[in-house]
Amino acid sequence: MVVGVGAVLGILLGLVFVCGGLLRWNELRYRKKGLPPGTMGWPVIGETSEFLKQGPTFLKNQRARFGNLFRTHILGCPTVICMDAEVNRYIIMNEGKGLVPGYPQSMVDMMGKWNIAAVHGPRHKAMRSAMLGLISPTAIRDQLLPKIDEFMRSFIRCWSDQVIDIQEESKELWLHSALKLIASVETGPLAKDLKSEINKLVLGTLALPLNFPGTNYRRGMQARRSVVSMLEKLMEERRASPSSQLDMLDSLLRPDDPAKPKLSDEQIIDLILTLIYSGFETVSTTTMMSVKYLHDDPKVLEELRNEHFAIRKRKSANDPLDWNDYKSMTLTRAVIFETLRLSTVVNGVLRKTTQDMEIGGFVVPKGWRIYVYLREHNYDPFLYPEPFKFNPWRWMDQSLESNQCFMQFGGGGRLCPGKELGIVEIAIFLHHFVTKYRWEEVGRQKLLKFPRVEAPNGLHIRVSNLLN
Repeated sequence: MVVGVGAVLGILLGLVFVCGGLLRWNELRYRKKGLPPGTMGWPVIGETSEFLKQGPTFLKNQRARFGNLFRTHILGCPTVICMDAEVNRYIIMNEGKGLVPGYPQSMVDMMGKWNIAAVHGPRHKAMRSAMLGLISPTAIRDQLLPKIDEFMRSFIRCWSDQVIDIQEESKELWLHSALKLIASVETGPLAKDLKSEINKLVLGTLALPLNFPGTNYRRGMQARRSVVSMLEKLMEERRASPSSQLDMLDSLLRPDDPAKPKLSDEQIIDLILTLIYSGFETVSTTTMMSVKYLHDDPKVLEELRNEHFAIRKRKSANDPLDWNDYKSMTLTRAVIFETLRLSTVVNGVLRKTTQDMEIGGFVVPKGWRIYVYLREHNYDPFLYPEPFKFNPWRWMDQSLESNQCFMQFGGGGRLCPGKELGIVEIAIFLHHFVTKYRWEEVGRQKLLKFPRVEAPNGLHIRVSNLLN
């Protein structure tokens, strides 16, 4: 018995020694003069677990120890975390000066090498130009807005006297709307299959790139292959069809302007995936959280309804919304911006250094990533008095929307090309939802804010007709 206890203690001491040695080795491996202070965690995995599980708490603790600029190792890469507003703005606005997009390998693998968030230089210019051609303000006004309005009316038509999970419905809403706008795909088996695979793909974008059975990365890569196969089949059918659908896919496959560069099938697929994924993460989450915040603040909801009933008074019951109606939704736009700020749907962006760079008084080595952490800027009391209060009226001053510290849509040459389309989607949904229904939450609701905003058990609401 004594021998057994001694052996166990020896094994434990050996493990402690080995673990300590690994941690020490990993710190020494990345020790270089001029580097920001910080810790690197374990070999290979670094501090990814702490980052994903503790999120803002982990980053706040590290900032308290090391300052606004510190090093770590997350998502498979040595990374510098920047929490300084001025430095962050410089990084975002100065791509090309030794900085390029630095998204994790897992995200590049899931979204494709032509994903607009990952490419830079001439590739980025070509893909951004192609995307802007599809979702420019003119395209939204003349082609997309009428389709969105028709879709939203139809999608929420049967919600009365139902208990729904607004988180799942928001994802369905965006996905089906996107598929209709992109490829005229209606609800049905294809849309259902795509949703299932895209869910797996989204989880894979924030996973360590470990291609082992059972990992989110492996499932995500399998999902990408499935989605690519579905889109390839859709493109084949479209090319074989003599008729035109007048949608984004037609525009990509049969460009009406010979001067526009013709995209390869691989580029088209990655562009479509980018359009679907970006809204799946941002538009659906902002839609869910706007419903949550409006439920919790009856005063804001009442004023929002007044804005939308004023629009309905100018129209007959079945008249569609138009661009002028949308532009008159000033409080609605403010609600959307305040929802983005308070829930922080976008926590930050990633850049990668192409050379040794001096940032904030430190040297960031070539090939390292910089995580431009935006979350804390949204709760700065100097920018936003009572920062944790839902107060859309703060956005009624247009200068706040253009404030350089609000970077939820990126900035510079990386300003999100789908910004206005996303706002239009949410605004038109809110118009039909608040003028037709009232709602109350059902059960206990749990919300997580990191690494993505989500309700693990769903966000259930009971919906009823407003005029009952």
